[in-house]
Amino acid sequence: MKTRQDKNIMRKRRHFRVRRKLSGTNQRPRLNVFRSLKHVYAQLIDDVTGTTLVSASSLDPSISEGQVSCGNKAVARLVGAMIARKAAEKGIKEVVFDRGGYLYHGRVKELADGAREAGLEF
Repeated sequence: MKTRQDKNIMRKRRHFRVRRKLSGTNQRPRLNVFRSLKHVYAQLIDDVTGTTLVSASSLDPSISEGQVSCGNKAVARLVGAMIARKAAEKGIKEVVFDRGGYLYHGRVKELADGAREAGLEF
């Protein structure tokens, strides 16, 4: 039986394999997704300078208020919409999607759909 630690090691291997091919720039940053058991996090990263341009997470009070759980698909969609709004304020329209080694399913897919609906182009 695989433990959580083994699964995370395999996820990190997948992430590094994908990261070899993906890179974000200032004009088209990388939308990185991280999910824990309780929360969902998203960042827009410029890999050329190594800086985070915009970030959003389910820890934000505007998202977590009134939510029973902050680790579900509905909250992930809200995080995607929030990061798209923040990106639009900075003039960012296009991103490269980095799923972080996770399957494109569930919370990761909902975050991407929320970002697309709010105006980000992948």
